[in-house]
Amino acid sequence: MLDPGVPTAVISGPTFAAEVAAGLPSAVTVASADAGNAQRLANSISTATFRAYTSPDIVGVEVGGATKNVLAIGAGLSDGLGFGANTRVALVTRGLLEMTRLGLALGAQRETFMGLSGIGDLVLTCTDDQSRNRRFGLKIARGGSVDESLEAIGQVVEGYYAARAVRRVAARVRVEMPIVEQIYRIVYEGMAPREAVAALMSRPLVAE
Repeated sequence: MLDPGVPTAVISGPTFAAEVAAGLPSAVTVASADAGNAQRLANSISTATFRAYTSPDIVGVEVGGATKNVLAIGAGLSDGLGFGANTRVALVTRGLLEMTRLGLALGAQRETFMGLSGIGDLVLTCTDDQSRNRRFGLKIARGGSVDESLEAIGQVVEGYYAARAVRRVAARVRVEMPIVEQIYRIVYEGMAPREAVAALMSRPLVAE
């Protein structure tokens, strides 16, 4: 364990490793409670093709980094079921709201979720098949079991574990996350994906 006086930081953002390694332009957020530490880290990792922005909001960056993986499973499920762009964008938009609500309840800053580690990373993981989480959702929607789908990916599917953790934290702070809840039920309770969609679409109508 690090001494409490040692400055720490987290890094997150819309980046696929293969594209970063290939030198394609990319950007991330470096968050630290110590502004000087964040800036030093940003300076040390930034290159002509990799740009780091700084933030004081560690909690917000962490919440975004975990929750977007869960929502990416949902995007894969949606596309795997043959739903269209309308459905995917609705999921991303409402998912962003759920992510933001959870972050605010935990002390994060709202603007963090409008940045690279929030909406940026969410859009990336929900719309590109380089995302393991999205591919996992696609496989389940097309008839694969959870275990078969995890094995087929062949790498860690972060959203599988994050679904349980995010749901637990949301319950603790009493934040409603209906999309995350349905993804949890599909992955851990065997609920049929179409039943989960029906449950979401039949919720009471409310103001946006």
